[in-house]
Amino acid sequence: GVSTLLGLGVFAVAGALAISWLGRRGRHDVVTALALVLMLGLGSLFLSMSQQYAEETFSLLFGDVVGVSGAELWPILGLGVACVAAILILFRPLLLSSVLPDVGEAQGVSASRMEVCFLLLVALATTMSVPLVGAFLMFSLLIGPAAAARSLSSRPATAMGLGVAIALAVVWLAIALAYLSAWPIGFFVGVLGASAYGLARGWSGLRSRVPPCRRAALEAVL
Repeated sequence: GVSTLLGLGVFAVAGALAISWLGRRGRHDVVTALALVLMLGLGSLFLSMSQQYAEETFSLLFGDVVGVSGAELWPILGLGVACVAAILILFRPLLLSSVLPDVGEAQGVSASRMEVCFLLLVALATTMSVPLVGAFLMFSLLIGPAAAARSLSSRPATAMGLGVAIALAVVWLAIALAYLSAWPIGFFVGVLGASAYGLARGWSGLRSRVPPCRRAALEAVL
């Protein structure tokens, strides 16, 4: 009888805090992997206790963009606004602690505190994304567009804008292709996210091989 978004938010925040706390005492990649495995195990347990239909379970795992109810749109919108506002407020401290943690510590920016803030932002984004793209394909939208944007620009603000634009393009194009082909939206989200990263990496590699003078001329034309 409890809202799915509330449950997602509670477990996402708990997972983020656990990763932050345990990561200080061990390797972050190992801790993150173990946390994901634990959450998937709990999800399997909870689904076994549920009396929901198979279609609803499938949409929870793989998403259903067109199946989100009107009652869920406002909480999702609120989470999105909260994420954007938090990033605008924490942009400079986050950037400083990520790029120059020693300088940040000297200026009073705690790297561990910023890490907790970043993981909480990821938890909010996860809570917002799961009803749309599912627990599995969520990683495609969180990582693929951002990695593609990072390959296209080394400027943080530009890369963030490109990441948002690529993610929106992936979702909108996935909806259109799913409508035309009757294939699941999640399939196109995963494929397009990976394709965007592959194309961005290819373009970055091509640019690195072009002489500086020709590169400047090419960028001026484009």
